[in-house]
Amino acid sequence: MKTFAVSGAASGIGAATTALLRERGDRVITVDLHDADVVADLSTAAGRADAVAGVERLTDVVHGVVPCAGIAGATGVDSALVVSVNFFGAVALVRGLQPRLAAAGGASVVLLASNSITAVPGWRTSVADFCLAGDEAAARADASEVDSVMVYPATKAALAWWARREGVTDAWIGHGIRLNSVAPGVVATSMTEKLREDPVFGPFVDAYPTAIGRPGGPEEIAALIAFLLSDASSLMVGSVVYADGGTDAILHPRPEGWGA
Repeated sequence: MKTFAVSGAASGIGAATTALLRERGDRVITVDLHDADVVADLSTAAGRADAVAGVERLTDVVHGVVPCAGIAGATGVDSALVVSVNFFGAVALVRGLQPRLAAAGGASVVLLASNSITAVPGWRTSVADFCLAGDEAAARADASEVDSVMVYPATKAALAWWARREGVTDAWIGHGIRLNSVAPGVVATSMTEKLREDPVFGPFVDAYPTAIGRPGGPEEIAALIAFLLSDASSLMVGSVVYADGGTDAILHPRPEGWGA
């Protein structure tokens, strides 16, 4: 039995991942705003510290972390809050638990990116830059200048790029900790259903093409996450794995930079 920490575990992909890992006989310490082993608000520095401390009180060793907590960009959603939860909340949890991950003698972190990185044109790249620089105040201020729908992909790109940049360093793989990310497309969750009701952006939820002609299920993303947490994915470091029914492949049959 291994011990994992999953944030955003009360619903959606986080709940599906928690259920699958527990079905396989592993222990999962859940983190969320409610209905969790550790109740904490990842949008604030104090809440992130509480989340890390809460997990630490429950275990000396963590074999994997899956920061699923996130906010979708939609009409009326605070763009700065999207930055704080999606990027800084996720990274703070992972960084805070790094000693517990190192103690496992082989651990894995799976970050939740999104295919909106490549499917949504014109998103706010400067927000991602500020995130990667670790400047939350600047990232929040910059995000506040645009609609949250253009900030969401920026936070997800920053997570994927952070995993690639940090994953190959001594602080992480040097301690036996693999960092990877998954990039889902449209997934049938309560978050997606709420987005469909958005008067401005709702019509775009199902506008992107898929080869399979349907949204993904949270259990399908959970299966991929479980694989990346397992020893079977031991060669994967800094990878960004798209699980979007073919949307990215349809939109970008020849990814930028290939053959350059």
